[in-house]
Amino acid sequence: MSSLPLPTYADVQAAAARIDGYAHRTPVLTSRTANAELGAEVFFKCENLQRMGAFKFRGAYNALARFDEAQRRAGVVAFSSGNHAQAIALSARLMGIPATIVMPLDAPAAKVAATRGYGAEVVLYDRYKEDREEIGRNLAQQKGMTLIPPYDHADVIAGQGTAAKELFEEVGSLDSLFVCLGGGGLLSGSALSTRALSPHTRLYGVEPEAGNDGQQSFRSGSIVHIDTPQTIADGAQTQHLGNLTFPIIRRDVNDILTVSDAELRAAMRFFAERMKIVVEPTGCLGFAAARAMKQQLQGQRVGIILSGGNVDIARYAALLAE
Repeated sequence: MSSLPLPTYADVQAAAARIDGYAHRTPVLTSRTANAELGAEVFFKCENLQRMGAFKFRGAYNALARFDEAQRRAGVVAFSSGNHAQAIALSARLMGIPATIVMPLDAPAAKVAATRGYGAEVVLYDRYKEDREEIGRNLAQQKGMTLIPPYDHADVIAGQGTAAKELFEEVGSLDSLFVCLGGGGLLSGSALSTRALSPHTRLYGVEPEAGNDGQQSFRSGSIVHIDTPQTIADGAQTQHLGNLTFPIIRRDVNDILTVSDAELRAAMRFFAERMKIVVEPTGCLGFAAARAMKQQLQGQRVGIILSGGNVDIARYAALLAE
């Protein structure tokens, strides 16, 4: 457990002011078909329509906006196979900060190209033989750069919490809120906003069933480490929660649920066919879980955060066809 001070809702409010005018205030969509299926009033917070296609821009921009002049000159280093990489690269470009991103050799070519396209230097590594966190720490030390990890950072958590803050401001209190869970940045940030703005909401984190380290951690009371899970939800292939994200989740979340890859594919098809939006597999975790527990949601007001829409088009088509 971390002895570092945990971020608070005041930090989320400060983050909202910093990212205002830079991050999109993403739309909240509804679907009569989803309402009928769940027997509830469902509100989808569409972070798939955020800049660079995912909620990660919020936390990345907030973290970099807090750099002092020396940090801005020295630059930022991050490690990520996808959305955090692109979020840091874009945020750094907007602020004129040099960025170096550590990415695996087998990362999707489109994500590597997008990260480089935002102006970042990409350092490739072998994810099966090398430790990305160690590479990131070494680069930061050698070059005097500031390391911004993908989820276990107070400014990142506070930035991610602005998505739920906007949702509550737009639709009011909710009976239940479903948020996808990888390393816990989005869920812990959402928890800070939920307990401040709609304290009686039942808050659920949702993981792929092949990678339920968060569920195991939540129920055992200590952080559980697992091998990289095999799941189509690539944004949730994390191996453990963070030292900052875990205590917030344990304190403020009601339960951690899991769903299968088949349920994720079905949710992807729903969004494509019925709502005409592209949602990546990880972004479908919340809706897949809500569908599975619809008997308990009858008559409720339900919020679901769609975390992102970054998926290779050929892979997306293949997943929909399965």
